[in-house]
Amino acid sequence: MPYDLEELEKFRLSGRILCAAREEMKNYVAENMPVIDVCERAEELIRSKGGLPAFPCNVSIDEVTAHYTSPPGDRSVIPVGATVKVDMGVQVDGYVTDTAFTVSFNPEGRSMTATAEHALKTVIDSVHGGMTTGRVGGIIETVIRNHGFKPISNLTGHSVGRYLIHAGTSIPNVATLAVTKMCAGDIFAVEPFVTHHDAIGRVDDGSQNTIFRLVRAKSVKNVYAKQLLKHIETNFRTLPFAERWLIGVVPQERHFEAFKELLMLKIIMSYPVFIEASKRPVAQAEHTLLIKEDGCEVLT
Repeated sequence: MPYDLEELEKFRLSGRILCAAREEMKNYVAENMPVIDVCERAEELIRSKGGLPAFPCNVSIDEVTAHYTSPPGDRSVIPVGATVKVDMGVQVDGYVTDTAFTVSFNPEGRSMTATAEHALKTVIDSVHGGMTTGRVGGIIETVIRNHGFKPISNLTGHSVGRYLIHAGTSIPNVATLAVTKMCAGDIFAVEPFVTHHDAIGRVDDGSQNTIFRLVRAKSVKNVYAKQLLKHIETNFRTLPFAERWLIGVVPQERHFEAFKELLMLKIIMSYPVFIEASKRPVAQAEHTLLIKEDGCEVLT
């Protein structure tokens, strides 16, 4: 959809904040570091620079491909030799930008990371208004396969909007017959995912759920569930959130039952963690792009 100049400036500010936070985070991630430290550091940086997290910082390690953020009390650490994807988002007055980078502590992971970055750069250098989303997927797939790796076929990039991470249009990471056009003025997050050439190259739902989103508000009897719901509506609206962001909203001994009630009543939904189907490591790169008639503007 076309945005006016004031809206575009909010997207640009969101992207500048996110870019600055991402560049600092690239030098922060280390082996043996608690994952929760990475999540909280990224989110703190975003807030300190004048934005708000558009979603919880995702720290997805090796075959874990997306949607992992630290739950309350997370004790997981970054293993030695891991390939670590850090996916971050900012919202300014609801206007969302999204970016991701990979830090790998092993040679093949670094090659996959460079391939993801090359695929993303090739899209940035090639995309323009009127290009189909299927063509973009073909560009990504060609670069990845030419480097001897494989794209993740069932993960996509996406349009973004106001209070919307996924605003309705998907950008595939493989060639498709999709004829949806990327129009000048549209804003998309493009995110190649790369794995080993002999991997299955798709993701399955894992057993963990660490990211949540409000689906619909309705009346609840539990006074503590009601307090949690009000906090979620006020602070996150339609954007994803982490359970650890809710700690302290209600008394600690009442939190579990209140949160569980919101899930059971389907007032909030959860996102499954995505796992590469053959348990092979995955790398990712991502930028948010404003499409123009003759190219694009990288917002992040």
